Order: sequence, then structure tokens, then C-alpha cells
Amino acid sequence: MAQTRLRSPLGRAIGLGSAKEGVQHWWMQRVTAVALVPLVLWLVVAVVGLVGADRGAMVAWMHQPMSAMLMILLMVAIFYHTALGLQVVIEDYVHGEAWKLTALIAMRLLCLLFAVRGVLAVLKLALGA
Repeated sequence: MAQTRLRSPLGRAIGLGSAKEGVQHWWMQRVTAVALVPLVLWLVVAVVGLVGADRGAMVAWMHQPMSAMLMILLMVAIFYHTALGLQVVIEDYVHGEAWKLTALIAMRLLCLLFAVRGVLAVLKLALGA
């Protein structure tokens, strides 16, 4: 412990990872947030247009290639953006490296699972399987 106090700030920082890692994370959060704005607006307009419709009308809407593609893009963007945001929360508030690593892995796997499940559901509806 006394040796740590005697080291310079640079000496303490060496080996803790690149200072540039956070820039990509920050940019990807912003890119996904910007991408989600038109996608969510599209979804709201589409859902309002389907109010009162039966399942058949919704399935017919999902059969349209543009609807299926935009829904898949929405699913991927939502869960990627969610994973990026939750990573920051976990890194900031979970103390202890083992707990932090466990929480990060579990969160990433759950986001991946939900994204894949959502994409498969859209494809099932779109392809009529």
C-alpha cells in the first residue's frame, strides 16, 4: 500500500487500460440513440395505424419487407443501446471485480438473447412460418 502512494499518477494508471476505450462506447451510445429516434417514431405511427385491427392485419403489415426490416433494425438498436447503457451503470455502481464481471456477462447474454428472440419473432411473422 505504501508503494502505491509513492507512485506517480502515470505510474498508477499504467496497465489500467486504454484511455481511448470509452470514446467508441460513447459514440455508439449516441449513434444508437439517434437511430432509435426515427425508428421509434415509425413504430408509434405504425401502431396507431393498427389500432383496432385484428391479428391478421398485423401479420399482413409485418409481411411487408419494409415493416419487417425496420422492426428488426429497431430490435437490434434497442438491445444494443440497452446493453451499452447498462454497462455504464454496472461499471459505475457494482463494486468488486467478480460481481462486476458476472453482472456484465449476464447482462450482455440477456440482451443478446432478447435481441435474437425478437428478431426471430419478427422473421416468423414476416415469413409466415
